[in-house]
Amino acid sequence: MRLIGKVRLEDFKREHPDAGAQVESWEKEVEAAEWKKPQDVGARYPKADFPGKLQVIFDICGNKYRLWVKVTYEMGIVLVKGVGTHKEYDKWDIE
Repeated sequence: MRLIGKVRLEDFKREHPDAGAQVESWEKEVEAAEWKKPQDVGARYPKADFPGKLQVIFDICGNKYRLWVKVTYEMGIVLVKGVGTHKEYDKWDIE
């Protein structure tokens, strides 16, 4: 998959160094993945949430943080929409 929005992830890792290793591991897995449908994501990340069309929410650091992406399966693109604490997550306008 092609991962877009790495700047957000880099900023987040600087702000929350405790999440750095897990976010980096997630990035590598996503870039190596070939997801064709939401079930492919769910098979690897059973705790991921799918709140809307093409949207996925991942738990980071045992659910301390949340990572929100939009996946365009046909094009092989994962766009980082947001990453942050639960307090920040509560303010996101996820469709």
